Amino acid sequence: MTPCSVVVFAKAPVPGRVKTRMTPPLSPEQAAQLYAAMLGDVLEVTAEFAERRELDAVLLVDPAAACGDLARTAPPRFRISAQRGPDLSARMAWAIAEAAATGSRRVLVRGSDSPALESSTLDVALDALAECDLSVCPDLDGGYSLIALTRPVPGLFDHPMSTGRVLDDTLDNARRDGVRVRVLSPHFDLDTAEDLTHLARARSEGRAQGCRRTLAYLDEQALWPDG
Repeated sequence: MTPCSVVVFAKAPVPGRVKTRMTPPLSPEQAAQLYAAMLGDVLEVTAEFAERRELDAVLLVDPAAACGDLARTAPPRFRISAQRGPDLSARMAWAIAEAAATGSRRVLVRGSDSPALESSTLDVALDALAECDLSVCPDLDGGYSLIALTRPVPGLFDHPMSTGRVLDDTLDNARRDGVRVRVLSPHFDLDTAEDLTHLARARSEGRAQGCRRTLAYLDEQALWPDG
């Protein structure tokens, strides 16, 4: 079996440092608690996926001082390490290069903002690499929920990371270097309070079964947007 890795990027769930675009209407404490629930769901689904597909599972944490805390709560499948680099572009490039250097021929990287992303989408992204060099799952704000590659691509992430052109810029850089790309069906991240309407719709359609912690917290705190 070809060695493969799945990497999750995560932050410490500290008030004022996570989900800041949700405050207000959420308080900083509520935003941090919601993020902790989201991260728990993402790690559970990803760990089950890694075990089923026999993948190396890595959790990359920011800041480095939070590695110990997250190691105590993450599924045991994960190897915990600090993110490396001055910004997200450098950190993603380092994560992919590091996985490749340790023998992975396919690397899937996902964030922790998409708790409703189903394991089946992870399968599609990984399996697509049999016929392309890069697969990506767009989200609704111009970014992406996951990206998978067969090898490091120098300069792939050399563009601003907090704009509505993140996906387009990444794909432009990939195609410039002749990288074969597959774009998957779009999903959604939970970045703003308005994004919770997408989660409510997914729940009503039976597409949110992997994010029980997130749903339970939103229910308990009555944080769903009106309507």
